[in-house]
Amino acid sequence: MNELSLKYGCNPNQIPSRIYMENGEDLPIEVLNGRPGYINFMDAFNSYQLVKELKLATGEVAAASFKHVSPAGAAIGTPLSDTLKKIYFVDDIELTPLACAYAKARGADRMSSYGDFIALSDICDTATANLIKCEVSDGVIAPGYEPQALEILKSKRNGTYNIIKIDENYVPEKVEHKQIYGITFEQGRNDIEISEKMLKEFATENKNLPKNAVQDLLISLITLKYTQSNSVCYVKDGQAIGVGAGQQSRVHCTRLAGNKADVWYLRQHEKVMNLPFKDDIRRPDRDNTIDVYVSDDYEDVLADGVWQNFFTTKPQPLTKEEKKEWLKTLSGVSLGSDAFFPFGDNIERAKRTGVEYIAQPGGSIRDDNVIETCNKYNITMVFTGTRLFHH
Repeated sequence: MNELSLKYGCNPNQIPSRIYMENGEDLPIEVLNGRPGYINFMDAFNSYQLVKELKLATGEVAAASFKHVSPAGAAIGTPLSDTLKKIYFVDDIELTPLACAYAKARGADRMSSYGDFIALSDICDTATANLIKCEVSDGVIAPGYEPQALEILKSKRNGTYNIIKIDENYVPEKVEHKQIYGITFEQGRNDIEISEKMLKEFATENKNLPKNAVQDLLISLITLKYTQSNSVCYVKDGQAIGVGAGQQSRVHCTRLAGNKADVWYLRQHEKVMNLPFKDDIRRPDRDNTIDVYVSDDYEDVLADGVWQNFFTTKPQPLTKEEKKEWLKTLSGVSLGSDAFFPFGDNIERAKRTGVEYIAQPGGSIRDDNVIETCNKYNITMVFTGTRLFHH
C-alpha cells in the first residue's frame, strides 16, 4: 500500500488529506490500531528519526515524547535514580531500559507531554506498554510490539489508541519536497550524522569534556535536529530536561528551555516530593498543581483556598529564597544550540541552570564575547561547525 487517506489535514477544514509515496513504493508503516491523523504522522515520523539516531549515537535504547512537531522530551534507557522514579510516578512500576527511556522522556516536561505522540527506538515491551497505558497520549510509533504489549496498548482510549509499526530498515530518498502557498520546495534530506567527531573544536580555556557530558551533548544536538527552530536544549544524565522550540530570539529559547529545566529540578525538592496530595487526584491535575506550586504565583493560589481541591492539608509554600538556594545545587548540565549564540546573555542565563558544557555551531561576529562569558564561568564550549535548523 503506497497511500493512506486521512480524515483531514492540520485542521478539519483542510481536506482532502493523505500520506503517500511519490515513487509508487509501499509506505514503510503499518497502522495496527486507531486512525492516526495528519499531525500524528508528522510527530511520528520526526520523533522516530530522533530515537533511531539517539540509539545509533549512544548505543542505548531511546524514547521521545512529541507535541506539535517538536520534542517535549527525549532520553536514552539508562537507569533512573529513586528520586526520578518518584517524581515521574514510576516508583511502583517495573522498568526495563525502554520503559526507563520513556519515563524520562515523558517526565522531563510533563505539562508539555500531555497528549503526546511517543516514539520508541526498539520493539515495545510489556513494561513500556504498561507505562504508556497510565499516561494521556495520542499514539506511539515503534519498529514492533510484543504481543502482550500490543494488546495493552489496543485497550487504551476505548480501543482507539493510535499504534504505528515502522520498518526500521526504511531509508528515505536523498531529496525531499514540500509545498507552501502552492509552490514546491526541494532540498537534500538532512542526513548528517551527529557523532563525537563534532565535539573536538574547543573554543574555551576549559577543555574538560567527560564521557557523560559527551553523551549528553550528543542527545542535545540530535534532539535539536528534530526541534522547530530556533531551538536550545538542556540535557542531564541521558535525558533532555528543557527544550525551547520555535522562538524568534535565541535568548528566548535559552530562557524557555532553562525555565523548564528549573521546574524539572525544583520537582526534586523535598517540599515538592512530599506534597500531601489527595489519593484520588488525576495525574494531569497533579502535574499542573506541581507546576503552580513551584511558580512565583503559588502564594496567591493558596490565599484563594484552591489547595483544598488537591491537598489533604495546606502545604507550606516553596519560597523564592528556597528555590534560589536549591537551584544553586544543580550542576553538570549540558546545553546545545541549533545555531550560534549571538550574545553572551545566553551563557549568563544557561549558567543559572547549572550548565557546564555547551555545543553550538559558532560563527557569530560576537563569538569572542560568548567565549569570554564562558571563560568567566569556567564553562567548556565546543564549536560543532554544523547548523541544525529544522522547519
